[in-house]
Amino acid sequence: MPGLVEADDLGMYVLKFRGAGQGLKALVAEVVVGELARALGLPVPEIVLVDLDPELGRAEPDEEVQELLRASGGRNLGLDYLPGSFDFTPLVRDPGPELAAQVLWLDALVLNVDRSWRNPNLLLWHRDVWLIDHGASLYFHHRFAQGWQPAQTYRFDASDHVMLPVAGSVTEVDVALTPKVLPVLDGVLDLVPDEWLDDVFGTPDQARAAYRAYFEARLADAPRWVGELEAARVARV
Repeated sequence: MPGLVEADDLGMYVLKFRGAGQGLKALVAEVVVGELARALGLPVPEIVLVDLDPELGRAEPDEEVQELLRASGGRNLGLDYLPGSFDFTPLVRDPGPELAAQVLWLDALVLNVDRSWRNPNLLLWHRDVWLIDHGASLYFHHRFAQGWQPAQTYRFDASDHVMLPVAGSVTEVDVALTPKVLPVLDGVLDLVPDEWLDDVFGTPDQARAAYRAYFEARLADAPRWVGELEAARVARV
């Protein structure tokens, strides 16, 4: 249950609460995937960290929202509010084959299972497509434990992906984007607050190393999953 807030910089943000049911890992995924997408040249609203005073809950008449505010004291996540934006669908505006393929490739890389035609998590704002809501990505981190290692392969079903019917060559996108991921990854992971990272590994940097290990393994497996995406795309054309 995100909320629309005005921060002390006078900006309006869609606030995602640390006390929500998805927990801190959803906020970690928002930062990692959102900032990685931005570093790769994809359009993502500005992501900020927002300190919330739980005393705000005193003035909230709704008991459920009041409880959420009280549970979310401290650092939360905000995304720049795009006024006048609305849900995107390729039936309304063609995103172009390259952007569609880039979004499809990114979601396969980060295991984003939440970009279907039923729930695209894309906005159209000033005629441009913007990527939002990445909290369901990186689902492997919900199983972090001592000794965790990334799997050699992960399943990603693209059959319902909103961009599949309009995407261009995923193979060409892979050639262009894969070399850019690891050089920017450490900078992206450093944007995640230490307090949000799973302490099962001992230190925040060890947790960041686990995420990096995942991306290294996922990119090493790219010939397989990119081939699957390409086959699914061609079958839909």
